[in-house]
Amino acid sequence: MTRLLLVCLGGALGTGARYLLGGWIASAAGPGFPWGTLSINATGSFLIGTVMYLGLDAGVVGPELRMVLAVGVLGGFTTYSSFNYETLALLQRGAWGLALVYVGATLLGCLAAGVLGVAAARGVAGAW
Repeated sequence: MTRLLLVCLGGALGTGARYLLGGWIASAAGPGFPWGTLSINATGSFLIGTVMYLGLDAGVVGPELRMVLAVGVLGGFTTYSSFNYETLALLQRGAWGLALVYVGATLLGCLAAGVLGVAAARGVAGAW
């Protein structure tokens, strides 16, 4: 039961961070392209790569903390359902090119961010 509560608390923190960061990016970048969701998904991909490497490969992050961070905080922070909705909205407006760019940037950007997160974690773990 304690783990569940910790994951729920982490999810609340991640959701709050997503709301604040997404709103800030959207107001700064404007409504033409879903930069907030793209940035959040890439950042979440970087962070989950970092957390999972530090937990599973480097043994620096214990299983409970890894679960709270990866499942709770980052599960609440990343926004796949928003990505899906925003892609459909672009398609419905007839912005097929923007939708394709968004899908490609999300997939490749988040994959690259995950790779960079693992590389950063390796660098940090190697320094210890």
